[in-house]
Amino acid sequence: MDKKNYQIGLYEKAMPPGLSWEEKLQIAKAVGYDFLELSIDETDEKLHRLKISWAERFALLKAMYDTQIPIRTMCLSGHRKYPLGSEDPRIRSRSLEIMEDAVNLADALGIRIIQLAGYDEYYGESNERTKALFYEGLVHAVEMASAKGVILAFETMETEFMNTVHKVMDYVLRINSPYLQVYPDCGNITNAAKTYGTDVLADLRSGAGHIAAVHLKETLPGKFREIPYGTGHVNFEACIETALNLKVRLFVTEFWYTRETDLTRTIQISKDFIDRKFSSLP
Repeated sequence: MDKKNYQIGLYEKAMPPGLSWEEKLQIAKAVGYDFLELSIDETDEKLHRLKISWAERFALLKAMYDTQIPIRTMCLSGHRKYPLGSEDPRIRSRSLEIMEDAVNLADALGIRIIQLAGYDEYYGESNERTKALFYEGLVHAVEMASAKGVILAFETMETEFMNTVHKVMDYVLRINSPYLQVYPDCGNITNAAKTYGTDVLADLRSGAGHIAAVHLKETLPGKFREIPYGTGHVNFEACIETALNLKVRLFVTEFWYTRETDLTRTIQISKDFIDRKFSSLP
């Protein structure tokens, strides 16, 4: 591509948790990223972030301005432990509390998109009741986000419930709100396409007009995490070109810190790999 008309973000978990916000943002900038994706997973430490004080929020905003690297997206995977579809009312209540806190934090930090984990249940059994409860909770979640102008977008996951764009679109069309969209993971939908014998690009195109951003992650059949770029089976050129043709302009490289000795160099290698995929496009 001759002209860069897109942005690429760095997934926070590509760096060790012990780094300060300033250090994480400085690394992202040094490597050439446009923004950082915040992680709110199911650990108590990450969930606590949703309750940080206004002083702490201001300090984080200042770090963004000082480094000139914003946090523009949030990966909210905390619902894996507290799913919207749980048959336990206490867990569902906690799920909606997490959702409300996440929307409020996104509003305070200028985060545009909250990526939702597409699970009705994760540690428990999925059934017709958990699916119905999930939908009820989703209605409330979208109302919360709509009130603050924050977009919720479902990630395509590794479980049967929501592992394709086509499955996500069923909920997007039923809710019918501009504040609920799709955030595909190209690695996960590649695995799903291999499982079902379908076309991954056709699945991606089924989300036309509703894809807020795309995760660029490498996978192998049956393996969804910590696969180095170039050692898996994802056709990044085709996925990126299809996404761009669908007018998607936000991408995030999703890979994990695995105790590398030269962190910046490791991240740079991954960023260069993805940059080459973009530059190879016409």
